[in-house]
Amino acid sequence: METYEKIRLARELNQWSQEEMAEKLEMSPSGYARIERGEVRLNIERLEQIAQILNIDISDLIQKDINGITIQIIKDSENSNIGDVNLFSNNHGISEIEKLNLIIQHKDELLEQKTQELNMIKEMFELLKQQIKNQS
Repeated sequence: METYEKIRLARELNQWSQEEMAEKLEMSPSGYARIERGEVRLNIERLEQIAQILNIDISDLIQKDINGITIQIIKDSENSNIGDVNLFSNNHGISEIEKLNLIIQHKDELLEQKTQELNMIKEMFELLKQQIKNQS
């Protein structure tokens, strides 16, 4: 469900008209109607104001499911937004973040293995150089 749909639903659950909600937000009814139609990009301050009026958590308004990933705002101990987000997978498998971390870990392991192989080749090369030098 989109943010504007959640706002409309919460307003309706409070049995407020769009005009009443616009008045609480100190804006025109037509401006508020545009919010509920999804025609307006809301900034964080306006979202906080709407959440406070509706007596809901801002993260409930903006939490959104995008291709199986849930975006959630991180809050500090006073329950205020600190601007960071968490991503959670909604499927029962490994989350996308965990998959990416495993890929990075595997890449690091492969790089370490290649570094060790390169060092061994260098050592072998030095040994061969010494053998050739000793044979001459």
